[in-house]
Amino acid sequence: MATITIKSIPDELYERLKQSAAAHRRSINSEVIVCLEGTFASKRIDAVTRLSRVDALRERVALPPLTEDTLKTAKNSGRP
Repeated sequence: MATITIKSIPDELYERLKQSAAAHRRSINSEVIVCLEGTFASKRIDAVTRLSRVDALRERVALPPLTEDTLKTAKNSGRP
């Protein structure tokens, strides 16, 4: 397994990494590996593909469009 050294990490970034590692009960090294895996494992979807999926979802759910009146009614429902 390879080893890597990271130099000149900004103090603020290091503190965030340290806090995240503690919150997840991991070592800082393990937290860095998880972060890297998450970054490189994520799949980028182009805008056209994403929009076509959104359109397909809208068709399946068949909800009426969200309007300002709909929002006002929802906010005021149950209020005196």
